[in-house]
Amino acid sequence: MDTTTLGRGGPEVSRVGLGLMGMSGIYGPADDAESKATIRAALDAGITLLDTGDFYGMGHNELLLRDALRGIDRSGVFIQVKFGGMRDPRGAFIGYDARPAAIRNFLAYSLTRLGTDYVDLYQPARLDPLVPIEDTVGAIAEMIQAGYVRYVGLSEMGSDTIRRAAAVHSISGLQIEYSLMSRGIEAQILPTVRELGIGVTVYGIMSRGLLSTGSARAIGDGDPRARFPRFQGENLQRNLGLLDALERIADGRGVTTAQLAIAWVISRGTDIVPLIGTKRRDRLAEALGALDLELTPGELAAIEAAVPADQVAGDRYDRHGMASLDSEKA
Repeated sequence: MDTTTLGRGGPEVSRVGLGLMGMSGIYGPADDAESKATIRAALDAGITLLDTGDFYGMGHNELLLRDALRGIDRSGVFIQVKFGGMRDPRGAFIGYDARPAAIRNFLAYSLTRLGTDYVDLYQPARLDPLVPIEDTVGAIAEMIQAGYVRYVGLSEMGSDTIRRAAAVHSISGLQIEYSLMSRGIEAQILPTVRELGIGVTVYGIMSRGLLSTGSARAIGDGDPRARFPRFQGENLQRNLGLLDALERIADGRGVTTAQLAIAWVISRGTDIVPLIGTKRRDRLAEALGALDLELTPGELAAIEAAVPADQVAGDRYDRHGMASLDSEKA
């Protein structure tokens, strides 16, 4: 497994990371035993960056990770935690809380659930509209001074917010959605983080399955992804048409569309670390195959022509979700 540096002068991490969100029921049921086996398989493959959130399964995800890491050298694992997402007993999201006192509280619970003395990177899941980003980052910086956190991260934030945050403390990573079907960061956000020396960990690299043949064509009435606009009605049919074009390229290369999509993200630069979001070992193995796939300039151009960003139908979140994204207001 190749490695890269997360941010200018930041920590060394694996070239790809593992996203754990799906292991806690966000996209339907998951098997804990298989999830833990998948985490172990990722570690065996050389993945060191593990991405979790304290609101994934209301703590379930962190407890799952703790169990999977039993007997593993803590110093060889980079754990990044998102915080601030508020959920009710039904699991519905009800807002974000990034007040300094809340940060200290959330972190205390995360450290206990994870069974560790520190979190490698700590990042607010979204911008809290009621709390200045300077206050949020300042509170994380205090936790770094106290030894409970090592690096500051941000998630789904726009250029202006990123600059304000970086004026308070160095930012090692920005987590944000980026894929062939979600390329909005290229206009302003990506140039900003590169200017400031901030690394990027990207989720949604397969657009929640729209860039994966088997997954994208299996959307049923009970599929949790049906709540996203890109999976609804005519939007879904138009997006599956883009997948058809990508499939033809993948078939010609003898790879899967998922591998092609991941290889495209990897080609965007060593400062971009794709997060493989899966809860199964077979899907992990398929995704890791993309690391051996070198795309020529001609192939990259053909891939982008097959999935033009302006031809993707539907927003990546519903109206409420889009309104919570500071990154979409840049």
